[in-house]
Amino acid sequence: MRVALIGYGRMGKMVAECMGEREGMEIAGIVDFTCLPSLRDVSSPDVAIDFSYPGDLDDLLDAATVRRVPLVIGRTALTAEQEAKIAAAAKAVPIVSSNNFSLGVTVMRRLVAEAAAALGVAFDVEIVEAHHKQKLDAPSGTVKLLLTALDPSGNRPVLYGREGVTEKRGGEIGVHALRGGTVCGEHSVHFYGDMEELSVTHRADSRRIFAAGALRAAEFVVKQAPGLYTMEQVLFATRAG
Repeated sequence: MRVALIGYGRMGKMVAECMGEREGMEIAGIVDFTCLPSLRDVSSPDVAIDFSYPGDLDDLLDAATVRRVPLVIGRTALTAEQEAKIAAAAKAVPIVSSNNFSLGVTVMRRLVAEAAAALGVAFDVEIVEAHHKQKLDAPSGTVKLLLTALDPSGNRPVLYGREGVTEKRGGEIGVHALRGGTVCGEHSVHFYGDMEELSVTHRADSRRIFAAGALRAAEFVVKQAPGLYTMEQVLFATRAG
């Protein structure tokens, strides 16, 4: 499988390193300001894995649509307009787009969805996430994934942090972001009931887990019809409707 790497920062290099440890995969080309200018210039790619910055998304989607190249997109902090453009491109090519490619986080998302549905609003929910001090966005993209799992309809208000004298809880989901040191990534969802607590935690010790997940998504997406797929579909082999 010939893989085009879009972006060659820390994650792009990690994907390349993981590819070197696998059989049946090779780098078709690297799109970066120091390498090739566009996916259009990559020779015969079977799939493209994108861990670049949001600014060049339009060119990537246009090139993938024209060349019918499946995509694995790992950008965070996308705007609603960019999300809509990805969904539109998915009508022509299969795309896996996710804020987190960790297999553990994918399982965690399903676990907290099941817990939230079973426990209901009788249990208070708090999310705590921690990342390294250089991370720019807060909350993390993974928190956003967890929020949609906890409250698919979006009916529960979300409270980002607390300060001063606050009113008693009103069914909100609390979100708290910690930033410091070199923490790769940690997410915990706490369900607080009457005299009991359930917590689900995922810790990432290396960015390699995201690269490995992206490669698994690439192996999945090359076999799919056009459509927008999630990591949950990748892991649990559920086709998009």
